[in-house]
Amino acid sequence: MSIFIEKIYAQQPFQAKYDSWQDQLNLKTSLKNATLGEIISFLLPYLLTIAGLILFAMLVAGAFTLLAGATNKENQEKGKKMVTSALTGFFVIFLAFWIAQILQVIFKINIVS
Repeated sequence: MSIFIEKIYAQQPFQAKYDSWQDQLNLKTSLKNATLGEIISFLLPYLLTIAGLILFAMLVAGAFTLLAGATNKENQEKGKKMVTSALTGFFVIFLAFWIAQILQVIFKINIVS
């Protein structure tokens, strides 16, 4: 990203260079006047990331419960339910992501970057 290393002299207007940097990086600085679709498009990648982290934590917790309860049938069932729920959640997250990708292609809008 050589645009940040470029020299700026005192005689050059800095604001014009700063504005061009924002245009090049497609930064959205404010959601104040954004539509509902723009807000969802902005939040969706973050929500998918958080859902993925929760999925990973549930898989680890369920596997640990399953292994720790090897002698106890009740704990084994609890661990199996946690792992099954985590995998079902993964399928739902995966499906939501791909539906967003398909909508992005059909409507030519930027949903998931």
